[in-house]
Amino acid sequence: MPKVLLGFMGAGKTTIGSLLDPAFADMDALLVQSLEMPISDYFARYGEDSFRQQESLLLHELLNQESSVISTGGGIVLKPENRKLLKKNPCNIYLRIDFERLYQRLAADPATKRPLFLNKKPEEFRALYEQRLPLYEEVATHVIDVADKTPEEIVEIIRCL
Repeated sequence: MPKVLLGFMGAGKTTIGSLLDPAFADMDALLVQSLEMPISDYFARYGEDSFRQQESLLLHELLNQESSVISTGGGIVLKPENRKLLKKNPCNIYLRIDFERLYQRLAADPATKRPLFLNKKPEEFRALYEQRLPLYEEVATHVIDVADKTPEEIVEIIRCL
């Protein structure tokens, strides 16, 4: 049974996944490897729909393997078939963070190359965030508010689940 980490981009899924299990499955990194290009380049060349299809195929594959921790991309919940797959998994952890802190995190990160962050005005980005919130909650078996917690505190909470 993998622990699947869910949440908006910048919520800390990759950081938490690496602390929980150094051999965790980072879907974004695996997609970059299989697509043989950065996600931002894939978005620009093939579009979001094509990317989401690749993401769905990978999720299906990972849920059928022996991964102990899977860090998903922030948009994994957009496709109904992904939500259906996730609902069958007994441990989906939604790392919840309020929009203001999330936006500050992303804006302050010099390594941010997230196409959906870079290509949207703040109000469009907020709308995207608000669209996804109920989808994360729909598939989550556990919700952790991460804004005021260190990565180590979050990992300890997850280990106690």
